[in-house]
Amino acid sequence: MNSPGHSPESVSQAARSGPGGSPISRHPQRLDPRDLPVGFLCLAWVVLVGIGILGRLWQPVYGVSPLIGIGLCAGALFANRFAAASVPAVALAASNFALPGGGSYGSWTMAAIIYAAFTWPIFMGGLVRRHRGLGALGGALAGSLVFYLTTNLAHWWLTTDYAHTPAGLIECYLAALPFYRWTPVGDIAWSLALSAALLAVPALARPFRSAETA
Repeated sequence: MNSPGHSPESVSQAARSGPGGSPISRHPQRLDPRDLPVGFLCLAWVVLVGIGILGRLWQPVYGVSPLIGIGLCAGALFANRFAAASVPAVALAASNFALPGGGSYGSWTMAAIIYAAFTWPIFMGGLVRRHRGLGALGGALAGSLVFYLTTNLAHWWLTTDYAHTPAGLIECYLAALPFYRWTPVGDIAWSLALSAALLAVPALARPFRSAETA
């Protein structure tokens, strides 16, 4: 299965620069995507997409995939929302090619809803930056629940599998519960693991910053 900035303030270039003129965050304890080198962000994009593809194709239990987690981390790492949204979208599209039927969703409307359900967590990337574990936990639970509610609502509305009545909608949600059982567990586990990896970002980005400022 996209990052708020900081309030504007006047800061001198000297105050924003570290040794060698490299920029530093105004909040040393907080990850600032605007300070990350382009080279590092390109590598992070490839790694996150790769994790999304491999993790979706290899699921220890049905419904356990890293797509929500990579969306949250992309939102934390990329200041550009389009770059962040492309991470889960590309991972979903690429992994579909390896699935039976090419990951067909039955209609363009259903496909759009599924892609939206996997990409919207980028908007919670700020929570992951500010609160790390708690932000990842809350984002994973929200992403998992929104996916369950929206995709099953769409299935109920777009197909004739269930009566288009309140009772039919309830029946649709109940029928989907066995498939949803492990989804929150997987979303939480992947999101916590990936958010923990963000702690290493400053150290991993340092060589790229040195190369860009050399």
